[in-house]
Amino acid sequence: MKNNFDLIIFDWDGTLIDSIDWIAQCLQAAGENCGFAVPEQQQAKDVIGLSIDHAIKKLFPMANAEEQQNLINYYAEAYLSKEICPADLFSGVVGMLEKLREYGFQLAVATGKTRNGLNVALSKTLTKEFFCVTRCADETASKPDPKMLNEILHHTSIAKTRALMVGDSAHDLQMANYANIAAVAVSCGAHSTAVLQHYQPMLCLPYATDLLAYLSD
Repeated sequence: MKNNFDLIIFDWDGTLIDSIDWIAQCLQAAGENCGFAVPEQQQAKDVIGLSIDHAIKKLFPMANAEEQQNLINYYAEAYLSKEICPADLFSGVVGMLEKLREYGFQLAVATGKTRNGLNVALSKTLTKEFFCVTRCADETASKPDPKMLNEILHHTSIAKTRALMVGDSAHDLQMANYANIAAVAVSCGAHSTAVLQHYQPMLCLPYATDLLAYLSD
């Protein structure tokens, strides 16, 4: 499998960093604070990976434009109230990224986070150096639109057939399918193996770090 790819594109939340429960809690808190019915935890998890405006619209469809902005503002305030650090990454992620770089892979991130949010996360987790390019939902189209993947491919000049997407949500796998690139699912984030298998990934692994065993041959 190692020789099949040149570029590995990772989702961020729930794939490289253990943040899904916190994001879901902040989405729930936004609903409660702004006077809306609090979504169930899995409902909140189901929108993680979308841009925040798409996520809020899907979770709170009755909210008008002003209410949507209030929900977004409260979510952002709640989310940023927790300081992140390298320990928030899933165990072994830094070692995996180091190994993949040693093997000669180019590495990228495609995320539903905002550019500011990802920049802070990369800085706080000391991982910025590993990625040759990153794309965020507020500077391109939200998942599952394949635009951010196509932009990454264009930036790296790597063919679709030589790229691999790794993600924890249905949105990641849909995006990869729409872009016609291979995908590996990980079940440590937003969606279960049963949900992820519906999108026919090459593999469904417990954690992104388990990918190393398939790329080190």
